[in-house]
Amino acid sequence: MTLQLVQVNFKARDDSALGRFWAEVLGWGVSSEGPGVTNLEPVGFDWPDPSAVCIDLVRVPDPETVKYRVHIELATTSDAHQAELVARLKELGAKPADVGQGDTPWTVMADPEGNVFSVLEPRELYQDTGPIAAVVVACADPRALVRFWGEAIDWTVHELTDDRALLRSVKGVGPYLEFRRTPDDEVVWNRVHLDVMSDPVEDQAREVARLQSLGAVRADVGQGDVSWVVLADPEGNEFCVLGRG
Repeated sequence: MTLQLVQVNFKARDDSALGRFWAEVLGWGVSSEGPGVTNLEPVGFDWPDPSAVCIDLVRVPDPETVKYRVHIELATTSDAHQAELVARLKELGAKPADVGQGDTPWTVMADPEGNVFSVLEPRELYQDTGPIAAVVVACADPRALVRFWGEAIDWTVHELTDDRALLRSVKGVGPYLEFRRTPDDEVVWNRVHLDVMSDPVEDQAREVARLQSLGAVRADVGQGDVSWVVLADPEGNEFCVLGRG
C-alpha cells in the first residue's frame, strides 16, 4: 500500500484571501503553483510528509454549487489557548456558527467564505497533532466506510465504534482522520475534500485501480483533462488521487 492522505482542498471564491486567513490561523507558509491556486504548509516542510496534512485552495467561479461533507478541527493546549484562538479568529474575519451543536465545550465557527470548522477544547488525544487536530468526514456508517479507507490509505485505525472511526498515520504523527456518524439532516456541507497521493507518484494508475477494486467509482465534477483522478468512496464522498502535474 503506497497511498497517503496529503492535503485537504478548499474551493474558494478568492483563494489568495482565504489562503491568507488560514495561513494566519495555522502559522503556516503560503505559496502558489499557478494562478487561482494557493498552497499552505508548515514553514520548512518537505511535502509530502505525514506530520502535516496540508491545505490547497483552488479558485472556482461558483463555490456554492460544490458541496462536500468534510471539515477540519483545530487543536488547543489549554482553556486559555482556546479562548485566545477564538478571539484571534474573530479578528481575522471568522464568525461563530450555529449548526445545532447546542452547549458544547468546543466552538463552531465559519471562515470568511462560510466554511464551518471547530476549535476544540484541550484534549489529550490531540496534544501532538499540530494546529489541525482532525480532518472530519460526515458519514452514515463509520464501520462500513473505514473498511474502505482503512484499506485505501497507509493509516492505522485507532478507534472504531458505531459512531466514529479514527485513523492516523502509521508513523504516529500529524492529525487524525475521523469518520463521524451524522444524520442527513445534521450534515453541514462544506467546500472541502480530501486529496491522496501515491508514493511514488508514478503509481497513480495502479492505485486508482486498487481503489476501484475496494469500491471507489470514478466521478465527473467537470474537471476536464487534468493530472489528478476524481473518485467517490462507497458513500459518495468525492476525493482526488493526485498525479504529477
